[in-house]
Amino acid sequence: MTTSHRIIIDTDPGQDDAVAILLALGSPEIEVLGITAVAGNVPLRLTEKNARKICELAGRPETRVYAGAVRPLVRPLVTAEAVHGKTGLNGPDLPEPKMRLCDGHAVDFIVETLMAEEAGTVTLCPLGPLTNIALALIREPRIAPRIRQIVLMGGGFFEGGNTTPAAEFNIYVDPHAADIVFRSGVPIVMMPLDVTHKALTTGRRIAAFRDLGTRVGVATAEMLEFFERFDEAKYGTDGGPLHDPCVIAWLLKPDLFSGRECNVSVEIASELTMGMTVVDWWGVTKRPKNAMVMRDIDADGFFALLVERIGSL
Repeated sequence: MTTSHRIIIDTDPGQDDAVAILLALGSPEIEVLGITAVAGNVPLRLTEKNARKICELAGRPETRVYAGAVRPLVRPLVTAEAVHGKTGLNGPDLPEPKMRLCDGHAVDFIVETLMAEEAGTVTLCPLGPLTNIALALIREPRIAPRIRQIVLMGGGFFEGGNTTPAAEFNIYVDPHAADIVFRSGVPIVMMPLDVTHKALTTGRRIAAFRDLGTRVGVATAEMLEFFERFDEAKYGTDGGPLHDPCVIAWLLKPDLFSGRECNVSVEIASELTMGMTVVDWWGVTKRPKNAMVMRDIDADGFFALLVERIGSL
């Protein structure tokens, strides 16, 4: 199978980030050029370590991991230990990573990679706050037309927010960065809560990972069992939403998802709605369409893909 996507994963792991990374590393169509860590679910010193733990779990210690922004552009860092546990990867007992963090800053790695590779061949896959991506666009504006696309998890519209009534966590943590990214002119595919809240980690779906009988399968089940308990209590559902793997799944099987091109604007002025992604779903403004916003998912197909690919690791 030939590589059809060359990607940089920008991430703040997070159990759902971890599953997204495992899906990418288990998929031969995807070449992971590097993983860049950002502060988000937990502080940077933990997210960069967690990224390395996951690469080692997947048996891919040669993967390049870089540390990036330690805090958002403007606002103080907000983290989510209540959801992810104090390590960010609570659930399985994963050893301290032996692989080294790469020298240099994540933002420099993003810029240098995009400037060195052929234009239109590298996709950015942000799974956390958009701080590193915005900093790269600020540092070297020439990268914008060179990016094939940005496929991101963030925002919400019909579902509202999960951190405030209006805002989803990734966008809320660094709304100013999100505003820069959505105004960048780069083609964007957005996986909001409207999609991810339809991809629930039910008991049956988690059992399928454990039944793989592999170290990676069991660790995935343990991560998801820890991760879902917060959302089950909050939403009263069987299972919690599995957000970040939707980004990688869309690259592999876009037919699992449906949505439409919209304008998305990010609120950065009002404290009441700070970080809200205002999606012009019905085309009632003259604002240009800047994102393909997904709204529906074939959840069974999505979990089947996850089990198949994670089963290969």
